[in-house]
Amino acid sequence: MPAASIRARVRAEMMTEIKEVARGHLETDGANLSLRAVARDMGMVSSALYRYFASRDELLTALIIDGYNALGDAVEAADAAVTDRSDLRSRWLASARAVRGWALARPAEYALLFGSPVPGYAAPQDTITSAARTPAVLVGILADGFAAGALPARGRPGPDPDALPANGGWPAGQLADEVRADLARARDEISPGLPEYLLLLGMTSWIQLFGTVSFELFGQFNNVIDARAEFFDQQMALMADLLGL
Repeated sequence: MPAASIRARVRAEMMTEIKEVARGHLETDGANLSLRAVARDMGMVSSALYRYFASRDELLTALIIDGYNALGDAVEAADAAVTDRSDLRSRWLASARAVRGWALARPAEYALLFGSPVPGYAAPQDTITSAARTPAVLVGILADGFAAGALPARGRPGPDPDALPANGGWPAGQLADEVRADLARARDEISPGLPEYLLLLGMTSWIQLFGTVSFELFGQFNNVIDARAEFFDQQMALMADLLGL
């Protein structure tokens, strides 16, 4: 094996080990990582660690990308496991449960992705592709349903294509111009052709999904909700009804 290949392999293995040690610190210390502490746990001087990650922020970015990709893997696999692709409700529920399952199994990484912002850290553009994988699953479910005509008829091409659906207690009315502009911009980037109202309902459901997971993970359900899994499924069923799945 060429020397360059050996060096690349050793470097990759070292970076993986550094990230594993850093994940241990996430569990004990939160996102306030110290490269010096990580280096100490690895038996290295801190200056040696900088050969692999130039700063704390660079290490945080690597952990964030890994976290988003691991979550994306779990959610994409859950969606793909529903063999009847027209069963939109089962796809949504499977994907939502995958988010919760991943979060409960890896709470420190979930907190890094969806908890309080890390002081002094701003996520770079590098994180966008991996961060988009999980919401892309929901958008795919909505896009499949809309293309097949399986979602509520209102909002499809017609005299009033962007009206909010009035069924299920959802108030009828037009989207505010400012909201429509935001939704249209997001829609054009991720799923051209999807009506703004449907993207609004999808975002509402996505917010409810991550809000419910965060409430469970961060203790807001303590002494309030004991049947966590059942409560979660109830919430996600309500969101499926809202989406018309």
